[in-house]
Amino acid sequence: MASGESGTCRCRASGRGGRMPLTFGSHTRLLVVAPHPDDETISAGELIQHVQQAGGEVEILLLTDGDNNPWPQRWVERRLWVGPAERERWGRRRRLEVGQALKTLGVRPEALHPLGLPDMGLTAWLRFHLDALLEHVAGRLSTFQPTHVAMPSLGDRHPDHGAAHVLMRLALAHWTDSIPAVLTYLVHGRDPREGEVVVLTPGLRMHGVKLAAMEAYASQMALSGERMRALADRPEQFRKIRALRREARVLPWQLATIRQPWLTLTVVDAGGARSFRGSAAPVTASPGGGVVLDLAPPPPGSPRFAKLHMDLRSPWIFDRWGWSEI
Repeated sequence: MASGESGTCRCRASGRGGRMPLTFGSHTRLLVVAPHPDDETISAGELIQHVQQAGGEVEILLLTDGDNNPWPQRWVERRLWVGPAERERWGRRRRLEVGQALKTLGVRPEALHPLGLPDMGLTAWLRFHLDALLEHVAGRLSTFQPTHVAMPSLGDRHPDHGAAHVLMRLALAHWTDSIPAVLTYLVHGRDPREGEVVVLTPGLRMHGVKLAAMEAYASQMALSGERMRALADRPEQFRKIRALRREARVLPWQLATIRQPWLTLTVVDAGGARSFRGSAAPVTASPGGGVVLDLAPPPPGSPRFAKLHMDLRSPWIFDRWGWSEI
């Protein structure tokens, strides 16, 4: 990392367009969007420090308290049954942990803004409470006026992470005050998309502080410490969102799959959220394979996202299909 006399910090970006500096300074206002406690540290613990060292401001938008986390809770509390009261207590514990982690990173307590949405329930909130969510998040954007937003990748296979991306993209389109730089991070899975990648220049001291902040998450370390430390130990990198091709209306799923009666296709844009069961999905076969969504275009300036999913309880956390921008 290089620091100039003006107090700016530069990170390097690589991709088809070559290398471009990502510059931070006293003008920088970074909003980090974390679906759960620990996501902000795993994904952006060093980015947060870079911005603060440059004299910029950082705020954290915490979407859930991570309360629906039964297996670590069973392990730590030596219990089998986890009911609503136990989940609420676990959520309070994890909220305290994120406060301690941010203190280690040097983030002031009032910079944390928790929404208290249901853990593993962000997709349902997009479907049934979209207007209220967009109004609240757009209000946070208007208050903080971020110049940079770090948020989960659309390709992240955790359902809350993918839904967080959809929520923030719609909120940013809804918020017209300015256009911040959007940086996406990936925690779960692989992002196959091409495009410019921003990689933070390694700094031993900052990395050490980040790993120390991870230790605040004792509830997660007790059962999965090795995995959690490995996630935090990876170099931090972010993708800049690239422009979507205008003709990208083809869904990445087969027609036969969508017509299975137990599946739901959900489409979300600034006009609202709509869900279609099985054969009621408004799709037709594409000559090149796959299926095409047959809906009127979204409102001007609004991105549109689709998700194929099952409304059934499952022990498997991660999405099989995930979200797609169309």
